[in-house]
Amino acid sequence: MKFLYDFFPILLFFIAYKMFDIYVATAVAMTAAAVQTGAFWLKHRRFEKMHLVTFGLLLVFGGLTLFLHDPVFIKWKPTAINWLFAMVFLGSHWVGDKPLVERMMSHAIQAPRPVWLRLSFLWVCFFIGVGVLNLYVAFNYSEEIWVNFKLFGMLGITFAFVIGQAFYLSRYIEDHEKVEEES
Repeated sequence: MKFLYDFFPILLFFIAYKMFDIYVATAVAMTAAAVQTGAFWLKHRRFEKMHLVTFGLLLVFGGLTLFLHDPVFIKWKPTAINWLFAMVFLGSHWVGDKPLVERMMSHAIQAPRPVWLRLSFLWVCFFIGVGVLNLYVAFNYSEEIWVNFKLFGMLGITFAFVIGQAFYLSRYIEDHEKVEEES
């Protein structure tokens, strides 16, 4: 359910683009992100950092797109977000005692520190690569292909990466039945 909730602005952007144009789609995505952020706050009485960052960047890049009537800014937004995430994941190696990926997943998986560091660097490379790929598609193909890539391509690439990460980490997941038998 959370995935669909987080996916909401992108899906509405795609639908609005198919029905209207890039400018209507941008306005719809900005509105959807505002609703998403506000609804989360109303329900939980706190903000989720990812929603705030995405909403903030959408306001900046989407606002520039609408104000200057130039879609180049909204095309840069996915790259800006991905590169920001890459910087955060990389910076987490020096801020705090664990890389961000370990902080997010260590409650479910116990792995040696080198595994977490390697995985964190893989996420950094992933975010940088997806950002570069977004720019390549945005500026070498039609706007419609870019919109399709933004929804289906980026989602597919992310899903494939997460599946690969799961296989990589699977050897560190303890079998609860085996642990109970040994006890």
